[in-house]
Amino acid sequence: MNTEIIKQNKKSWNTVAHHFNGKDALPSYGPFTQTEEELGLFGDLTNKKVLDIGCGSGHSLRYMAEKGAGELWGLDLSDTQIEAARETLKGLEPRLFCSPMEVENGLPEFYFDYVYSIYAIGWSTDLATTFKLVYSYLKQGGCFIFSWDHPLYAHLKSENGQLYLNGSYQDEGVITYPNFKGEDAPMAIPTRKLSTYINELIKVGFTIEAVIESEVSANYDPIKEEVSDRYYSLYKARKFPTTMIIKAVKK
Repeated sequence: MNTEIIKQNKKSWNTVAHHFNGKDALPSYGPFTQTEEELGLFGDLTNKKVLDIGCGSGHSLRYMAEKGAGELWGLDLSDTQIEAARETLKGLEPRLFCSPMEVENGLPEFYFDYVYSIYAIGWSTDLATTFKLVYSYLKQGGCFIFSWDHPLYAHLKSENGQLYLNGSYQDEGVITYPNFKGEDAPMAIPTRKLSTYINELIKVGFTIEAVIESEVSANYDPIKEEVSDRYYSLYKARKFPTTMIIKAVKK
């Protein structure tokens, strides 16, 4: 666990949180991806106890409430995000914790039916410990579902619509962005291979039920987008998955 990165990222997330209000939230799993309605990874949520790792502005938890979840729990590094989530979830009695995901933080063990994370788990500076903690939170038979940038996607560059790979996928480490979202907010993001996520889940004891390399949601079928070199674009998403989605079970 890198406490310096966590400290800096927390400060920066408090600065840029307003850019993410309502973004990267269920029923979407990520940019242009299939929705939960299309994938059906959760099943019946009636009266289920759910925990959102990296709950952000609380919109995924609100979706869970709309689907009948019985208890809403959320964890986020950013104080600003937690306050936004309280506003989003007003009247729903959420239990929200402001804490890094890599540390023990008072969350109950052997308690949750579902732990999930939408575009947040990859921020962990200690993936092995994070997965170990997630495993401890789940009941026997509970599910862990998360999405994150497809690990190759960061290497996918576009120039006048021509796609090519840049850099080394083999080199795992940390990339620092000095001005995240154009703000004075330096962010450090770990880079990992797809196999690293899968193998760390297996080491903890999870059984992998699904690994999805996202396709474009049918909601975008009517849209014809021109060639685009933006980091996320429908043009690129139709050629390469933006997102990986993994479902693992505590047997």
